[in-house]
Amino acid sequence: MEIIQSRRRFLAGLSAAGAASLVGVRQSLPSEPPPETTRIRLVRIPSICQAPQYVAEELLRSEGFTEVHYLQKEGTADIAPALASGEADLSAHFAAPLLLRLEAGDPIVILAGLHVGCFELFGTDRIQSIRDLKGKTVAVPALDSSRYVFLAAMTAYVGLDLHKDIHFVTHPGPESIRLLSEGKIDAYLGFPPEPQEMRERQIGHVVISSTVDRPWSQYFCCMLAGNREFVRTYPVATKRALRAILKAADFCASEPEQSAQYLVEQGYTRRYDHALQVIKGLPYGWREYSAEDTLRFYALRLHEVGMLKSTPQKLLAQGTDWRFFSELKKELKT
Repeated sequence: MEIIQSRRRFLAGLSAAGAASLVGVRQSLPSEPPPETTRIRLVRIPSICQAPQYVAEELLRSEGFTEVHYLQKEGTADIAPALASGEADLSAHFAAPLLLRLEAGDPIVILAGLHVGCFELFGTDRIQSIRDLKGKTVAVPALDSSRYVFLAAMTAYVGLDLHKDIHFVTHPGPESIRLLSEGKIDAYLGFPPEPQEMRERQIGHVVISSTVDRPWSQYFCCMLAGNREFVRTYPVATKRALRAILKAADFCASEPEQSAQYLVEQGYTRRYDHALQVIKGLPYGWREYSAEDTLRFYALRLHEVGMLKSTPQKLLAQGTDWRFFSELKKELKT
């Protein structure tokens, strides 16, 4: 009974938040057609920083999607392939790996910014800054993971040679955390809920937080991207899906407690306290940052380490479509 009542309170709050965000706006817009498709498929991974994508489920239904599917994947490395293959229609994903996939020719289009921050670099006492990674051992899940790409951007920013100055080893997240606690590696880049668990267990210390440390805190971490054919064929559905997720981001910012409870009840994470820390700590102010500047920044960093050959201008021209984001910024004024 308590779970049912909690869900009812969540849905009531979500509906109220959605309505409040559109007061005085929707009435002045021309009548919007229904989505061309009533099915939407998104990606679900263990990271809970993508909370708006999950919280948006009921808002997606209110936008006319009768089939809302979340495809379970192991981690961030699975998001771009799911979008490129058409297995998924839309998903949040870290900006830098999206750029790599665009250059590789994947049929993906970047549509909007979602939130800043979430990655945190943890190190032993030997690591007090990014430059201290020189000559040290850093663990990543794989050399094509978002963590590795983010570390590439970080090291490029301070002038380190990614390939010569740092010894990378590949281990699953739990193993990397254990090795860091034992001092057998020097650093590990975690994303929620790992940083919350590591602080609780007093494993290492935070060297860099992309949520609060410049320049990382000035750019989107996760952006919303879609399968190119889906976006081309279903523009109304694309806009409606983006609106639902951005409204959910507003709800996470204004109602973190209800959002965290929803994540726990729906099985996205086990710990309410960790979910609440994540949602309260992340800047879900998607109106406040530049999606274009984000891609330029990361494209330049990845070019410096030899991971990208294309210019930012070429990638922006070929792989972005900001029309829905621009419209929604006007519609969803607070």
